[in-house]
Amino acid sequence: LAQDCNSLRDLKPTVMMLLVVAASAAAVKCPGSPAPIHAQITLSATASASCSDVMAEIKARVDGQASGTWHDPHNNGKYSILSAADLELDLSRVTGNGKYTDKQVLVFSGTGSTCTIEGCSQSQVTSVADMSTNYCDLRMLYCGSADGCKPVSHDFAVAEDSLKPSIGAGTDKSACLKTDVVV
Repeated sequence: LAQDCNSLRDLKPTVMMLLVVAASAAAVKCPGSPAPIHAQITLSATASASCSDVMAEIKARVDGQASGTWHDPHNNGKYSILSAADLELDLSRVTGNGKYTDKQVLVFSGTGSTCTIEGCSQSQVTSVADMSTNYCDLRMLYCGSADGCKPVSHDFAVAEDSLKPSIGAGTDKSACLKTDVVV
């Protein structure tokens, strides 16, 4: 019995560490996916702008697809806003060829001219290697002209503080600025 108690005591730090990792991973809200195995990424970024300006820019990009003032430079995907709250946007993006859908959640917090963006993008079909698509799904909504992006109403600097892709999901910035010609 004493040996069993010592084994449990030895496991306690490991269990605590797993709980901390699980809690930190759960801190970023994700949209969920019906696919049991799917690519995804969670990230945290800091924008040098108010959260209202950051949210307005994201909405302007999504709305700009219909008017032609903006297009998704990552293979001409099409975004739609599923819901918008004071400090949260839930979106969907369909690939340019119409075959695949990813869903995103962006949560904003900050004061003054600094806004923290916490985001999650998840493939809605079975996938592992996503060629950075989930990362680009999020990045293309907030990147600024210094990143090679084309803002619609608000241009601001963004620092990506944390990128946590699933196994097989990529984080290649250069993949985000590739537009395939859709015929």
